[in-house]
Amino acid sequence: MTLDSAESEGITACGVVHAVRGAVVDVVFKDGAMPPINAALNVEWDQPTVLLLEVHSHLDMTTLRAVAFRSTAGLSRGVVVRATGSPVTVPVGEAVLGRVLDAIGHPQDDGTSLPDDIPRRSIHALPPLLRTQATSTQVFETGIKVIDLLTPMAQGGKAAMFGGAGVGKTVLVMELIRAMVEKYQGISVFAGIGERSREGHELLTEMQASGVLTRTVLVYGQMNEPPGARWRAPLTALTISEYFRDQKHKNVLLLMDNVFRFVQAGAEVSNLLGRLPSRVGYQPTLATEVARLQERIASVAGAAVTAIQAVYVPADDFTDPAVTTISSHMDCVIMLSRAQASEGFYPAIDPLASSSMLLDPSVVGDEHYQTAEDVRQALARFKELSDIISLLGVEELGTEDRLIVNRARRLQRFLTQPFMVTEAFTGTPGASVALADTLAGCRAILDGATDNWSESSLYMVGTLEQARAKEVATKANDTATPLNEGAA
Repeated sequence: MTLDSAESEGITACGVVHAVRGAVVDVVFKDGAMPPINAALNVEWDQPTVLLLEVHSHLDMTTLRAVAFRSTAGLSRGVVVRATGSPVTVPVGEAVLGRVLDAIGHPQDDGTSLPDDIPRRSIHALPPLLRTQATSTQVFETGIKVIDLLTPMAQGGKAAMFGGAGVGKTVLVMELIRAMVEKYQGISVFAGIGERSREGHELLTEMQASGVLTRTVLVYGQMNEPPGARWRAPLTALTISEYFRDQKHKNVLLLMDNVFRFVQAGAEVSNLLGRLPSRVGYQPTLATEVARLQERIASVAGAAVTAIQAVYVPADDFTDPAVTTISSHMDCVIMLSRAQASEGFYPAIDPLASSSMLLDPSVVGDEHYQTAEDVRQALARFKELSDIISLLGVEELGTEDRLIVNRARRLQRFLTQPFMVTEAFTGTPGASVALADTLAGCRAILDGATDNWSESSLYMVGTLEQARAKEVATKANDTATPLNEGAA
């Protein structure tokens, strides 16, 4: 379509492409009738795919700069761009359940097209008013021992897992999805931000096998897509979540992997828009963009949005501006440690660096709080003594310190856990442990009930009873071995 033909058809809010700089497109509008910021523009080109632009700045009275949601390969100067008269909208409602969508709500699962009358919502919305928001102190049990004990999650809260490359963030998120979605009766929305195609396919297969896909929506802004798609994918997932919260009054479990890619995509867009970078090369609007996303994750009376987010930590630097900005919005912060992973302790959660606002005796009870504090104290003392042990050996410690080290090492191993999602790779059946069993096991170790056990009996087990059975089997094998050798 040419600009003359558009005007002859009565389409007045039309412009033409003036410049293309990768994912950023400059558009000139005749007579200065420019769309406002965040308005959606449709490119009338000859490609089969829909190319949507979003306005981000006005360069002068007739020229605006917009960000593309798809690749601009093949787009040339002079192509007509039509203003839609509204912000970017995405489909919401029951019809999107069980579907895989991209950042603008188009199905990507080779399924049937979405109905024409499906409700649509703008991806830009304000958070609920403070007086309408509801807070909850109900603990969201995950079945993962170290999380339930030391960093309990809140229903309707926000939890984030921070870790560098290769320490198990995605595996932990997938385990939480499997453990929680199956027993969770609400709606689940997953946002894959900067996901690899392999990870997306694995998650889709996992949800199909567990039978929870019919109550789940998957939204992807993949790694090979332009930064505009990765930047807006979490807003699309959040918009769908808000619909089920506000219109259907259903609890929503919102999962995001990886929020750092959202920040990274925002930095790419900011550079393309010509803004001067701020600290460490991040966009000057970093705090504002993160706040706009996180503040919309809120619960109202009768419906809760529980968010679990994975956050990549670049170069294992937990002081990175993106990491500190995201963590400031969280109720529960779970730090994954490379040192823990290198010693084979999975999930590789650092029990001393992780924290939760719910770990309070008035919320979790005195027994839970005291057990968690005793576990932390034992592990902290062990960490203090680790340098002395490596230099002089544990024999040089006092009697009390040797006892603490002995029990702390057993606690470290008891807080490991085999996952269901890794069962096919490790051959070890996954375990989901109730909070009462976790508390009982940790208290028994702290009280010395396992002082004479082998440390390996407590490694990668679920409950203390399973560890006891493993210890009995180990001792039986050790006793039987010399007899067999003598008979031979």
